[in-house]
Amino acid sequence: MAQFIKNINGRNLIEFDNGGFDSWCVYLTRDNKPRYAPKDIEYFSLFQGLGKVYGGKRIYLDFVEFYNLTNDSVDSSVLNLISSISNKYKDHTEDIDVWFTVIYAGMVAEENKVNAKLKKRIKRLGMHQLLIEEVSPQIAANYSKGKAWRELDKLMILNGF
Repeated sequence: MAQFIKNINGRNLIEFDNGGFDSWCVYLTRDNKPRYAPKDIEYFSLFQGLGKVYGGKRIYLDFVEFYNLTNDSVDSSVLNLISSISNKYKDHTEDIDVWFTVIYAGMVAEENKVNAKLKKRIKRLGMHQLLIEEVSPQIAANYSKGKAWRELDKLMILNGF
């Protein structure tokens, strides 16, 4: 059974539901089109483009603001913070609100994965690589695949998270 997270402008529904592994799959329904589970590469590509408009560091620091408040449950104050942050992005308010909410939900899901060692930190690594190191969305989205968690943990510690 789907668990509602947020509806943005009556056109963008974000929710958890059963996926291939657990009930923490993040789904997005936009403009009444079929719902789907967004992939990291999709929102990384959007953030990369917006980073060229607003600066990657600015988007990253805004991300870290709600990252620091993320735990294993959806918090309405964090959702409100995301909407407030999104309002600073002029013509891209809705997109930022949607995709920051999707990545927030993804981090909540990571915090709930039973055997995950890195939890939400894996999303921060991708955002850091994308927006600070300026690697491609493809590299950022796939960097951790096949790597040992201890290797990734060391890299995260070196970057301060």
